[in-house]
Amino acid sequence: MLTLLISCANSGGDSNAFAKAEFKKETVLQETPSQEPIVTAANRTALYLPLLKDKKVGVVTNKSGLIFKSTPHTEKESTHLVDSLISSLITVTRVFSPEHGFRGDVDAGEQVKDGKDPKTGLNIISLYGKNKKPSQEQLEELDVILFDIQDVGVRFYTYISTLTYVMEAAAEKGIPVIVLDRPNPNAHYIDGPTLEKEHSSFLGMHEVPLVYGMTIGEYAMMVNGEGWLKNKMQCDITVIPLENWDYTTPYSLPTRPSPNLPNDKSINLYPSLGFFEGTTINAGRGTEMQFQIFGAPDFSPSNFTYSYTPQPNFGSKDPKHNGQLCYGMDLRDQEYMSRVNLEWVIEAYTASTDKKNFFKTASFTLHAGNKKLQQQIQDGYTFKEIKRDWIKDIENFKNIRKQYLMYE
Repeated sequence: MLTLLISCANSGGDSNAFAKAEFKKETVLQETPSQEPIVTAANRTALYLPLLKDKKVGVVTNKSGLIFKSTPHTEKESTHLVDSLISSLITVTRVFSPEHGFRGDVDAGEQVKDGKDPKTGLNIISLYGKNKKPSQEQLEELDVILFDIQDVGVRFYTYISTLTYVMEAAAEKGIPVIVLDRPNPNAHYIDGPTLEKEHSSFLGMHEVPLVYGMTIGEYAMMVNGEGWLKNKMQCDITVIPLENWDYTTPYSLPTRPSPNLPNDKSINLYPSLGFFEGTTINAGRGTEMQFQIFGAPDFSPSNFTYSYTPQPNFGSKDPKHNGQLCYGMDLRDQEYMSRVNLEWVIEAYTASTDKKNFFKTASFTLHAGNKKLQQQIQDGYTFKEIKRDWIKDIENFKNIRKQYLMYE
């Protein structure tokens, strides 16, 4: 159990080395009985409310920023972080929302507009519209930024990119950032291709494997400690830790982290099926089985016996193959995944009758983090052969990662 606040700030000199040294010094780990209920950082109000008292606070959050009233955690028995802060007489000056919006109801990739929260009257500033990084003007008058978003631990899931831009903007303005940590449901393994720097984008900004096995708080510490912010700036950052959680502790998310990840199965399969976003294959968008099935109209029904028809729905206004009968695979009974599985992408490519247009090359490259993976699949490499290419980079990353781990 980690009971200390983890903090890292620029003190001049070799700030990168300072960040690592301070982190190691302040990390104190103790074993906690596995039956103890998980306590998210948002619930540990005694640790962070004193840091917000008499300050003008900017909050970066979305629908997942919940404080739970019961165990197991449920959305029904919860209070939103912003509502809790206001009831605690904290001065919330501004709210920033990531991809999918403050209430989590905007399609993937769709621009999110600025607006006003009808419940609180607060102005909501989009970090997925014209700007993905807060402007210096938008940070005016703020004394501190509080960040609380549920992540799923996959590189092309964009909340960690939002985190990076928030840290960067805060560092430029000299504003401290407090990250409220949450469990990573995919923290039990590290796998997948590591991003190559020349393919950095909002779908992946840093040279990490696809599945990196860290909480969002740990990731923030790594971004800071490794000098990954622009010009190697240092953000004055504090992480409020979880209680009673480790990397193998199963955690069922109480609310969708985004519209097209509706349940635990979709979150577990997302690292493997997310590659289909860079192809012509539908990965369940336009159904209630997002990232649990995949298919296309040109697949042979004798080989792909599962069929479905994508239709516009919540989170997917115009899904791939809208209104067309698709043949594919239903993976809802698939065993719990502890690795990235490329076999489904390879099988789909092999079965496609239009291999020339199967890949949306620009998108697939950004999802993979390199150009090599598409070429390997097109050249007929087996999954085992492709996976060998990942090993060295994963081992190198593990040596970086271990410096920032906060839990056992």
